[in-house]
Amino acid sequence: MFVSPLSCWDIYSTFLESVNQAAEDVLKLTELAKSNRWKQSIDFKKELVSNDHVIVVTNADLKIVHSTYNMLEMNGYTNEEVLGKRPSIFQGKDTCQITSARIRTAIRNEQAFEEVLTNYKKDGSAYKCWIKGVPVHDYKGKLVNFIAFERYVA
Repeated sequence: MFVSPLSCWDIYSTFLESVNQAAEDVLKLTELAKSNRWKQSIDFKKELVSNDHVIVVTNADLKIVHSTYNMLEMNGYTNEEVLGKRPSIFQGKDTCQITSARIRTAIRNEQAFEEVLTNYKKDGSAYKCWIKGVPVHDYKGKLVNFIAFERYVA
């Protein structure tokens, strides 16, 4: 079977676009960490590329300040659509309230958490989402952000 060069370029172009988007997100996240003077350092490239995590960052008031490009693939939302909104935008009727309460308690206590939750895509369909949430403090110990590493669970 012969694969036309044009098809190969299409595949390569898609791959290159995702690499460029990941690099742009890593740069934005690094700048966010620097501007908020995060005490801990996070290997965003590893989390985004190697671990294939969606990364969502909120401010201390739980308003989304950044999400990575691959959120679109996971749930249909772009970064622009979720900016300024709370992560509860992804929850719905089958989201477990007990699990949500555990997450809220961890956030209130500025503790890390790891849970699997039923979330909802932009089109309204449900999906299972593994979430590892981490509070982020500045060098003075003040809570400045929360960061969530997420991935689709089959």
